[in-house]
Amino acid sequence: MPVSLSHPDTFVARHIGPDESDVAEMLRVVGKGSLGELIDQTIPSTIRLRRPLVLPPALSEHELLERLGEIARKNEIWRSFLGMGYSDCITPPVIQRNVIENPGWYTQYTPYQAEISQGRLEALLNFQTMVSDLTALEIANASLLDESSAAAEAMHMMESSAGAGRTAIFVSDGCHPQTIDVLRTRAAAHGIEVVVGDAGASLAADGSTKKFFGVLLQYPATDGGLTDHRALIARVHAEGGMVAMACDLLALALLTPPGELGADIAFGSAQRFGVPLGYGGPHAAFFACKAEHVRKLPGRIIGVSVDAHGKRALRMALQTREQHIRREKATSNVCTAQALLAIVASMYAVYHGPKGVRAIAARVHGMASSFALGLRELGVRVVHDRFFDTVRVEGEPARVQAWVDGARARKMNLRRIDARSLGVAFDEVTSPADVDALLAVFAGGAAVPSCEDLARRASAALAGLERTSEYLTHAVFGAHHSETEMLRYMRMLESRDLSLAHSMIPLGSCTMKLNATAEMMPITWAHFNRIHPFAPVDQAQGYQLVIKQLEAMLAEITGFPAVSLQPNSGAQGELAGLLVIRKYHETRGDGHRDVCLIPASAHGTNPASAAVAGMRVVVVACDEKGYVDLADLEAKARAHAKDLAALMVTYPSTYGIFEEEIERICAIVHDHGGQVYLDGANLNAQVGLCRPADVGADVCHVNLHKTFCIPHGGGGPGMGPIGVAQHLAKFLPGHPVIPVGGEQTIGPVTAAPWGSASILLISWAYIAMMGPAGLKRATEVAILSANYVAERLHPHFPVFYRGKRGRVAHECILDTRSVKKTAGIEVDDVAKRLMDYGFHAPTMSFPIAGTLMVEPTESEPKAELDRFCDAVIAIRAEIRAIEEGKLPRDDNPLKHAPHTAESVMASEWTHPYSREVAAFPAPWVRARKFWPSVGRINNAHGDRNLMCTCPPIESYAAE
Repeated sequence: MPVSLSHPDTFVARHIGPDESDVAEMLRVVGKGSLGELIDQTIPSTIRLRRPLVLPPALSEHELLERLGEIARKNEIWRSFLGMGYSDCITPPVIQRNVIENPGWYTQYTPYQAEISQGRLEALLNFQTMVSDLTALEIANASLLDESSAAAEAMHMMESSAGAGRTAIFVSDGCHPQTIDVLRTRAAAHGIEVVVGDAGASLAADGSTKKFFGVLLQYPATDGGLTDHRALIARVHAEGGMVAMACDLLALALLTPPGELGADIAFGSAQRFGVPLGYGGPHAAFFACKAEHVRKLPGRIIGVSVDAHGKRALRMALQTREQHIRREKATSNVCTAQALLAIVASMYAVYHGPKGVRAIAARVHGMASSFALGLRELGVRVVHDRFFDTVRVEGEPARVQAWVDGARARKMNLRRIDARSLGVAFDEVTSPADVDALLAVFAGGAAVPSCEDLARRASAALAGLERTSEYLTHAVFGAHHSETEMLRYMRMLESRDLSLAHSMIPLGSCTMKLNATAEMMPITWAHFNRIHPFAPVDQAQGYQLVIKQLEAMLAEITGFPAVSLQPNSGAQGELAGLLVIRKYHETRGDGHRDVCLIPASAHGTNPASAAVAGMRVVVVACDEKGYVDLADLEAKARAHAKDLAALMVTYPSTYGIFEEEIERICAIVHDHGGQVYLDGANLNAQVGLCRPADVGADVCHVNLHKTFCIPHGGGGPGMGPIGVAQHLAKFLPGHPVIPVGGEQTIGPVTAAPWGSASILLISWAYIAMMGPAGLKRATEVAILSANYVAERLHPHFPVFYRGKRGRVAHECILDTRSVKKTAGIEVDDVAKRLMDYGFHAPTMSFPIAGTLMVEPTESEPKAELDRFCDAVIAIRAEIRAIEEGKLPRDDNPLKHAPHTAESVMASEWTHPYSREVAAFPAPWVRARKFWPSVGRINNAHGDRNLMCTCPPIESYAAE
C-alpha cells in the first residue's frame, strides 16, 4: 500500500452536504455533466475569476483548534478597570453551556415564523420586560447593535419628532468618547449640528435649549460622576425638546431610573448581564421609550397576541415600521440585532432575579465605595462624591503617570482620562484582593487599609439618587434560581423553536448554512472573551493577528485592497460604505452629490440605508426577466448626473440571477460621476468564482453571518465588514480610543474599533478550514443545490426568474400566486403548512409579494433537499385537492396549519381531513416530528392590543 501523509478527514467534506455521488445525481437532474458546465451557464464568462484564490491551504479541525489555541495565548488577560461602557462579568455556566454553546439556540433565524419561534420570543419578551422595568419606561425593543449606534438611533428618533427649525442636538461631554464620535458620524449625513458640552453649565434656564431637538446625557457619566438631571429634563421638555439617557443597566438596580427622572428615551448596553467582553462584542444594546413614541421606536418589538385557538402566543409586533417595508421612508436601517446576546442577558436576569441583580450591583458599588474611601485616607483626591462603579482620581501629571505605571507592573489597566486624572471602573469579577492591589499602587509604599476594613466603614455614594421602585417583579424572574430549574426552563424554551438542529432553513437571501462546532468553540475561550476592546493593543496580539489575516482573506476574496471589520451588521456595513462614498465626493468638492440609484431587484435594506446616509433614493426599473433595465438606468444616471452619488446593486440580485451586464452597469454610473456600491449579501454565489471589485464596484459589504458562517442567533449577531477600492481606503471608519481606519476617516460607525471582534474568529476559522479549493467548491455546490431545487419544484410552483441560459444563482423564487385564485390559498398558508412537515418556510413575499424565495446552501445534504422538495410537492397536491373540490376552500390542512399536538389530540375533530394528514403528512415526519407550540397567530390582534412586556401572572391563571 502506498504511503500517504494527507489528512484523511477534511473539513470541506464535513461542511459540504452533497457527496460526489449526490453531486452526480443532482447534475443529472439539472441536465449537466459537470459543475463546471453548470457554472458556465450561470455566471457571465466576462467576470469569471480565472485563477485560484491566493489563500493558505486548508487546515483540519484538529489543526485549526491547535493553531487558534496558540493564537489565543498571544492575548494577555490583565485586570481591566477601564470601564467606558464595557465591564468584565460572570456568565453563569448553565447559560454558557446551554445557550451560547448550544446550536439549538444559536442557529435559529429571526422569528418571522412566530409559530415555531415561541422559545426565543419568550426570552426576548423577558429581555424587554427587564429593560422596561429597570429603565421605568413603558416600551422596550428586543435589542439593538451596541450602545453607540443605539445613541444614534435615539438621535434620529428625537429629530423625527422635533418641530420645524430644530436642527441641533446637545450631547453631554459626560458621554463615552466613542458614543460622541458615532453621533458625529451619523449626524453629518443629515446636517445635524452636534454641540458637546457640560449640560449643567451650558444649558442655562434662559431658553438656551430651544435650538435643540434633543439632549443626550450619560447616567452615570463616563468618568463615573452621578448627576440628578430632573430639573434639566423638565426644562428641556418645557422648551419643546426631548431627552435621551445612556444608562448603565446594572446601575439602575440601585439608581433612580431614567423614566422616573422624566427621560423620553433610555438606552445602553446589556453586556454586563452575563455577556463576555469579547474585545468589543457582540453585545446587545437596550432601548426603551415612553409609550407615545412606540411607532418610531427602532428595531424589533416582541408583542403578545393570541393563536387560532385563543391561546396566548408571541410574535414580532408592528412590523410595518421595519426598514424592509418602509424602505427609503424608514428612519432606521436596523436589520440584524443582537438577539442571541439579548437572550443571554435576559437569562442572566431570570437566573439571578431581582434580589440577585441588586446584590451584584451593590457588591460592585461596594468595591468602588471602599476604594474611594481608601484613596481619601491616603490623601488622594477623588473627584466625585456620587458614583456607581467608576471612581475618578486626580493628581499632578507625574503622579498620575506613576499610578498608571504602577498598575501596569501589576498587570492592571487603568483609564487615562487626561494628564491629571484617571478613571478606575469596578465590575462583577472584582475581588477585595483587587481593591487591595489597586490601593497599594496609589499608596506609594504607605500603609494601606484592607478592602474588608474599608467596606465596614464606607457608605453608599448615591445620595439623593437611590432607587425606591421595584423591578423584575414578574414571576419568571422569581422561579428559576436553582440550576435545575434554570436548565429545565431553557430546555423548555429551546424545544419550542425550530433551528438548524432540526432541519434545513431554506431562507432566500439569508444563507442559513452549517455553523460548524470547531468554528464556534474558540469564542468562549477566556483568552478571547475576557479582553477589553480598549486594552492596549500590545495585550491583544492574538486578536490583532486574526484581524489582519481576516482582512487579507476578505481582500483576496472580494478583490478590494482595503477592508474595515468595524461594521457589526450588514445594514451597518451598507451605511458605512455609503458614508465612505459621501466623504469621497465631499473631498472632491462634490458634497452636493446625494442621489442613490437603487434597482428594484436590490436587497431590502438598501433604500433605508441610503436614507439614513442622507441620500435621495431613485429606483431603477427591472425588465420582465428580472435584469436591470439599462435604458432606465442610463436615463436616470443622465438626469441626475450633477447630483449622482452612487448606485446600490445586489449581486447576484435578490431575484436570484447574475446580471449579465454588470460591468456595463458599473460603467454607466462611473461615466456620470457616481460610485458603485455592491451589496455583498449574496456573496455565497461568488466566492472563488468571481469578485465584486473585478466587475467594477467601488465598495462592497460582506455579511459574515451569511457567507462566512457566523450563526444568525435568532436575529443576530452579524457582521458587515466593507471592502473598498484604493481611492476610498483613506475614508474607512476610525475610532477615538484605538486608532484604526483611514487618515480622512468618516469617523466610527460602531462602539468598538473592530465591531463584534470575538465572532470574527468564526469566519477566520471557516476560511482557514475550507482553503481556496474548498471555498470555490462550496460556491459551486450552493449554485448546484439551488438549480436542483428549482428543477424539482418548477413543475409545481414555477420559478419566477432565471438567467439568460436558464439558470438561477444560489437561490430561486417560487411563484405561488396562482393558487390564491384557484384555491383561495395564500403564500402564508403554504408557509404555515410547511411547519407540519418539519420545515421553516422560505423567505415569504420578498422580493415579490406572494412568492417564496428558496436558498438551500451548500451544507444541506441531498436527502434533506429532497425532503424539502417532497414537502412542497405534497403541499401542491393538497392545493390541487382544493382546486378539484375534494377539500373545501375554508377547511383544509393549509388553512388550519400549523397543527399543534393539542389541536390534533382534541376530543372533537370536525375537519374533512384526518388527524394523521394534519400531523404526519409525510413518512419522515413521524420519525422526527417537530410540534409547533401554538397555532396560527392572529397578527392583527397583536398590533391592535400592543403588549410588549410579560403579562401579569393573573392573566396566566385566567387562561
